[in-house]
Amino acid sequence: MNRQYGCDIAVIGGGIGGCAAALAAAEVGMRIVLTEETDWIGGQFTSQAVPADEHRWIEQFGSTRKYREFRNRVRGYYKANYPLTAEAMRSDRFNPGTASVSRLSCDPRVTLTVLQDMLAPHIHAGRITLLFNVRPIAAETDGDTVRSVTLEHTLSGDRVVVEARYVLDATECGDLLPLTGTEYVTGAESRRDTGEPHALAGEPEPLDIQSVTWCFALDYREGEDHTIERPAAYEFWRSYQAPFQRDRMFSWTPLKTNEAVKRFSLFPEPGAFSLWDYRRIADRSQFAPGTFDSDLTLVNWPQNDYWLGNVYEVPEEERRRHLEGAKQLSLSLLYWLQTEAPRPDGGNGYPGLRLRGDVTGTADGLAKAPYIRESRRIRAEFTVKEQHISPEVRGANSAEPFCDSVGIGSYRIDLHPTTGGREGFYIPSLPFQIPLGSLIPVRMDNLLPACKNIGVTHLTNGCYRLHPVEWNIGEAAGALAAYCLQRGVSPRQVRRDSARLADFQSALVQRGVELAWPVMGPV
Repeated sequence: MNRQYGCDIAVIGGGIGGCAAALAAAEVGMRIVLTEETDWIGGQFTSQAVPADEHRWIEQFGSTRKYREFRNRVRGYYKANYPLTAEAMRSDRFNPGTASVSRLSCDPRVTLTVLQDMLAPHIHAGRITLLFNVRPIAAETDGDTVRSVTLEHTLSGDRVVVEARYVLDATECGDLLPLTGTEYVTGAESRRDTGEPHALAGEPEPLDIQSVTWCFALDYREGEDHTIERPAAYEFWRSYQAPFQRDRMFSWTPLKTNEAVKRFSLFPEPGAFSLWDYRRIADRSQFAPGTFDSDLTLVNWPQNDYWLGNVYEVPEEERRRHLEGAKQLSLSLLYWLQTEAPRPDGGNGYPGLRLRGDVTGTADGLAKAPYIRESRRIRAEFTVKEQHISPEVRGANSAEPFCDSVGIGSYRIDLHPTTGGREGFYIPSLPFQIPLGSLIPVRMDNLLPACKNIGVTHLTNGCYRLHPVEWNIGEAAGALAAYCLQRGVSPRQVRRDSARLADFQSALVQRGVELAWPVMGPV
């Protein structure tokens, strides 16, 4: 027999956007059912083991107040619970891992704890019901309205039915969109359809989707041997080289960057980019002597991006095969690092590299879930395109201003290699706004995207997918659903009525959501 829940808002997906949406709605008294496919909320931050990718102004502005609270709580957790050096304790911008990619690179277990603490008052008060290890498998709709979502427990197979007045899709792959019949887009659009300078010149390719990465955590213990069992697919991956790669996948020079070779190294050395420092989550020099025997780092590198097939929009058997393929790639990379990777001293391999499954909360040592860069995307009332945010099109001053802004973000258009066999690229974008129109499906009335599945393109997804932007999207979606329920209006009415739009935007500003960038001049 199915277990049933009733609520005001069902938030399906417990990643960054889902948590932000649930918090926003619960804070104004809504009853929420929040679901998560794994046993860790937090998505990119936690179950996918990806430290925050943030813009350079994040410490001053460019995020919501709630996201800043989250960041402050992370730093506060370290200062309350870890023996730090005096300098680290004094720093108001303490970065646990001093990673080159992030101003707040921290252990996924810490971010998990902080998110749990933020949700706890609402869970204990009964406003949020949190369901773990469930994934959506069906939905009941009535015309343009979603009535309920059926979820299956990933371990027991038991079914759960959630009835809700609003349904938010915060799944990593936009899983509710096909289940509810919501119109959506996947893959790479054509230049003919979007007018984007860097879109495909020919026909659209719906299955040309950014690679996924199965991340993992490592420490290093010199003089010890922690070499894993040789992975089944190792021989394939050790010799693999894509047509667009300069060298084999497993090398220190796999990429071409503007025709110049970028040379990587494991640990810092002159003239090379240290992958160890890239996503380091514990720099032991910032902690009291003896706290850590080694630094800790997370491996989300060019060498373990998996692009040989898709993990959605394909039959289940094929999906599982590619998920396993992504795992095999990551394990093979580790085995190569331990046994064959060239060292500066002329030797090969770093057997002291130790897989840290305790950091990711798994028995196999890999993250609980793959890092998903690109989701299904709703066909929205408004779609953000490259020309709205590109300095190549708009000049250097500002992105397209949107009168219906519900937040802001900034990141370059960062596309990793795709399942269509195309090399990724990294091109500039301007600090941008998140238009309300990109959160409203063209037809469905009570379904909202709350993750990477808003009205963006294959290209603009490349800068709307990062941590603080996903948080803002989720927070705006949760606040919008609550606003509509409280006032008996629809999201479409909010956007089309200037007075209601101004009122909703005022409510967002009171929450600490920034709707526009300060005047900064060229960036």
